[in-house]
Amino acid sequence: MTFDVRRMLLLAEVARHGSITGAATALNYTPSAVSQQIGRLETEAGQPLLERHARGITLTEAGRGLLAHAERIERELRAARGDLDELAGLRAGSLRLGTFPTVAASFLPLVVREFRRRHPAVDLNVYSARNAGLLDMLAGREVELSLLWDYEWRRLPEDSLEITHLLDDPTALIVSASHRLAGRRSTSFAELAGEQWIVRADHPVAEVLTRSCHAAGFEPAIAYRAHDYQEAQAMAAVGLGIALAPRLALTSLRDDVTTVALGTRGPARRVLLASSRDQRPTPAARALRALFTSAASALLSMRTPLDQAVRQFPGC
Repeated sequence: MTFDVRRMLLLAEVARHGSITGAATALNYTPSAVSQQIGRLETEAGQPLLERHARGITLTEAGRGLLAHAERIERELRAARGDLDELAGLRAGSLRLGTFPTVAASFLPLVVREFRRRHPAVDLNVYSARNAGLLDMLAGREVELSLLWDYEWRRLPEDSLEITHLLDDPTALIVSASHRLAGRRSTSFAELAGEQWIVRADHPVAEVLTRSCHAAGFEPAIAYRAHDYQEAQAMAAVGLGIALAPRLALTSLRDDVTTVALGTRGPARRVLLASSRDQRPTPAARALRALFTSAASALLSMRTPLDQAVRQFPGC
């Protein structure tokens, strides 16, 4: 036996008003339309639900039994609407965000702090991985949004991703405080042909180094293969070589090293915020995307090197 839920809710309305006419007036229906729907519900029930008399109606025993279920359905629907309103108003819910290490240690905390201040009831969970892992998380819906990066020679697929370009993260040169280039505002790869290099082992910045040196006409001489940027800074500090790093990886700079810009021809990666095209964004995801966009615009408006802008950003 199946029941049309809308007719059950109509039965509850008739019981509440004590008559078919009263229910029809409240719902802006005609009495005949209400009576017809109740008749169909009685057919579904297989027995009378109402007893009609001069003063209105009373419910039969079957009608009272079905009314109890109808009222329970009404309560559940009100609760469902309340839950959805809470989510829409960012007074409840959760959000899963992917990120990569260098942006998690620099730009991301600015946005997380503001999101939690504005929407403390939303449970924000953040997962860190490399690009390949983050793309897998997006595809598997383990995260709703993810920070990603790419370079001009290897763009991310925009056919499957909804991508927001937040900012460009230029590559900088790390040298010891006593290096011949220390104190220079900028240099070019043509000036670096005779240098020894410290490079991140098995890391995309190694490809940035190789491509940039080849474009300048020389092969980089590798003196040390580091496993993180702090290690690369330490080796640069003692003069073992010089290193490349994205600006966002340099917000915690050692006192015995300095950075030199590589000018407009230096490679820069795009920092992106992405979601799957086939997944509709939740209100929380839309709010977080807007915060990322506004924070990136504020950083760029400071017109200082990106690592310095992050350190100087209000609230840091």
